[in-house]
Amino acid sequence: MKRILAWPALASAFAMTPLPIGHAVAQQAAPSDIGQVNAYVRAVKSMTADFVQTDRNGQTLTGKLTLLQPGKIRFQYQKGVPLLIVGDGKALIMIDYEVRQVQRWPIGSSPLGALLDPSKDLTRFAKVVPTGDPTVLSVQARDPKRPEFGTITLIFKRVAAAPAGLSLYGWVALDSQNNRTAIRLSNQRYGVAIPDSAFRWTDPRPRGRPGG
Repeated sequence: MKRILAWPALASAFAMTPLPIGHAVAQQAAPSDIGQVNAYVRAVKSMTADFVQTDRNGQTLTGKLTLLQPGKIRFQYQKGVPLLIVGDGKALIMIDYEVRQVQRWPIGSSPLGALLDPSKDLTRFAKVVPTGDPTVLSVQARDPKRPEFGTITLIFKRVAAAPAGLSLYGWVALDSQNNRTAIRLSNQRYGVAIPDSAFRWTDPRPRGRPGG
C-alpha cells in the first residue's frame, strides 16, 4: 500500500512556528480573550467533530475526532488509512497498523496539551494572532521554556450558543523541520455521551494486546 502521509509529517500535527494568518504578527493576548479560551477548555467536557487534516504538501486526510476531558482524544481516520491517534488521559499514542509501529508522548509534551489539560493557565504561554475578523479568535500557544514541544495555533469562532461563547474551528502545528499540518473541524457537537471504550486501541506489534 502506498503511504498516504509520512509518519514524521503526521506526528508534527500532534507531537511537536506560528500560524501566519494574513501575515499578522503575534501579540500579547488581551486577558479577556485568553480568559475566554481558558473558560472554553474547562467548559468542554466532551466533543465530537469531523476533521480534515492537510500537510504542507497539500495532502489531505479526513476522519472523526472524539474528545473527553480530561486528556482523552481519538482521531479515527478515513477508511483505508491504517493510522490511529489516541490520547488516553496520560499519553498521546500514534499507531500505524501498516508497519506495526507505536509511538507515544506525554500529553504535556504535545501542543495538544493546550486543549486536553483544563488545569493549564493559557495566560502564561499564549498570544493572540490578529485575524482581521471580529468573529474569529486565534491563539498561539508555546512554552518558551520548552520550545522542543512545538507550537500550536488554535482557531475559534465566536458562537454565542457554544461553550464559553467559542467553538473550536481547528488548529495548525509546525515542527522544528517546518513541517506544517493543519486540522479543520466541522459538525462540532458538545456535551455528547462518550464511553471510555472509545479510547481503547489494539496494539499491532507482536503479541499485540488491547491498548489504553
